[in-house]
Amino acid sequence: MVDVEKPVWLLDVDGVVNTTRPGWGGPPRRTSVWSGADKTSYVIRWAPALIDRIRDLHLAGAVEVRWCTTWCPEAERLERLWGLPPLVRTLDAEPMPRGSDCWPLKLAAARYVLASGHRLIWTDDEALPEPGPVREELTAGGRALLIAPRANRGLQPEELDHIARFAAGRRLPTYRSAGRHRYSVERPIEKL
Repeated sequence: MVDVEKPVWLLDVDGVVNTTRPGWGGPPRRTSVWSGADKTSYVIRWAPALIDRIRDLHLAGAVEVRWCTTWCPEAERLERLWGLPPLVRTLDAEPMPRGSDCWPLKLAAARYVLASGHRLIWTDDEALPEPGPVREELTAGGRALLIAPRANRGLQPEELDHIARFAAGRRLPTYRSAGRHRYSVERPIEKL
């Protein structure tokens, strides 16, 4: 068993919760969410059972879920939609970088969690470092569980089972990846 302090879960939205085919054995929910920052509505599609599992793990104190998404400035819209309590936002930039321009901020958030002494769960379909020195740095000593779901499917029940086991202190592989890791270690990382 690894130590069992509550891990911090950095949760991305698009491609992780908001997906085209979320599955979970039931029909997905779908709605539009207005973004004041982008002055447009975005279609959000999710599996209600996934939101229930995330909420249950957080409210039970098994994990501390923190937003790590370009939705951070408007996360209250998602919290209302999904019935989540207010969660910590890890990204704060004006304007919020999009796509790969945001990845260094996400990596900095992951490093901050580990430097603060917490174990890390990081779910992101794009920003996780590919195999190499940066990933090894994050996963050293089994203190991090990195999950890159397929962007069209998002997190699946088996991955939530892995998260629950990791939160309970079970030793797991240092990372688990179902999707692609597009973050290149050759890309310069900006220090915050």
